[in-house]
Amino acid sequence: MKRRDRTWVGLIIGVIGTALLAFLGLFTYISFTSTPLHPDVAKVPSVQQADPMPQWAGAAEQARRIARASVIEQNLPGLSIAVGVGGDVVWAEGFGWADLDKRIPVGPRLRFRIGTASTALTSAGVGLLLEKQKLKLDDEIQTYVPEFPRKQWPVTVRQVMGHVAGIGNDSGDEGPLLSQHCQRPVDALPAFADDALLFEPATRYRFSRYDWILVSAAIEKASGEPFLRFMRQQVFEPLDMNDTKEDAASAPAGEAVTPYFPRFAADTRYGPDPMREVDYSCYAGSSAFVSTPSDLVRFVMAINRGTLLQPATVQLLQAPQRLLSGQDTGYGLGWDLETVALPGGSARVAGHDGDLLGGMVASFMTLPDGTVVAVTSNTSYADTAAIALHIGRIFSEQKKSPGPARTGS
Repeated sequence: MKRRDRTWVGLIIGVIGTALLAFLGLFTYISFTSTPLHPDVAKVPSVQQADPMPQWAGAAEQARRIARASVIEQNLPGLSIAVGVGGDVVWAEGFGWADLDKRIPVGPRLRFRIGTASTALTSAGVGLLLEKQKLKLDDEIQTYVPEFPRKQWPVTVRQVMGHVAGIGNDSGDEGPLLSQHCQRPVDALPAFADDALLFEPATRYRFSRYDWILVSAAIEKASGEPFLRFMRQQVFEPLDMNDTKEDAASAPAGEAVTPYFPRFAADTRYGPDPMREVDYSCYAGSSAFVSTPSDLVRFVMAINRGTLLQPATVQLLQAPQRLLSGQDTGYGLGWDLETVALPGGSARVAGHDGDLLGGMVASFMTLPDGTVVAVTSNTSYADTAAIALHIGRIFSEQKKSPGPARTGS
């Protein structure tokens, strides 16, 4: 018996050892075969929308250096950035390659998938319906989405929007909905509608892509219009967001970047592979929009200036939600509320990061002085949030300084 036990232990150790050696071998191979996408920072291609006004030229030059350095350090195929101040887009530029094989450079008008950053845009749609009294936050979600069965606890629209409803989530990169096509948000419900809640609503915060599929379905019911048409006509067109629309695999060549995914360990430094074909239609207002940084900046500036929604509505949507315990969730109703380090101390900023197949692809935020910045990348797991914050600080500092900005670092 002891001899048999020793044999099994030896076999187990052998299997584990073989697996470790295989992993180390793969890691070594990937590391040595990874080539920088942009070996020379000075040769990173860029396309500018227009020359910035003289007062922003120095800040733009500093931001340009940060963008190129970020492309190199993170080994990103491409990156696109826009900054808004005082209601205007004051700088917009693309860096790197929109398509690696064809060597197409990123331009400011090329569309990127923005993933879960779509929720902030969808939140504005809810805000419009709130102002028209066509939707109420504290109604049960079944008031607008009767196809979603009642659960062991009541669930309100507000709780769904704030990710405190207890609804489950998919894995992000292997979700069942990625291989389906949905004409309407309710078409996605069979994937999760019959699942029990994971916890009593308002007792925990748990991000869920499914939450905003439900919100999209509620918008469709309350507005009496197809969700995508409502968003296009009521949110995008009034704000001149002409480059923002639903994701479509059949997008004309030259209008959208080629999406990529890290080929190893969810780390962009090891190089990208083309992203597999996915269909985001079932995710609706949770993840199904493509956009440009300039359009995202226009959207946020319109929200900040009360152009689309009344200030009280914006305050309602961007107020942090609280659990029954009184704990602040750090999330509003479709808006992420991050505390970041800024000159003079930390501050809470409103915005949203976009997750695609489990990794970040987009970020936008408003700094306390009203400076708005948006950054998108065509590969998952890019740290767009850090880039956005760094560049936002530069323009905020320039905003405080009279005259043209210094071009030195």
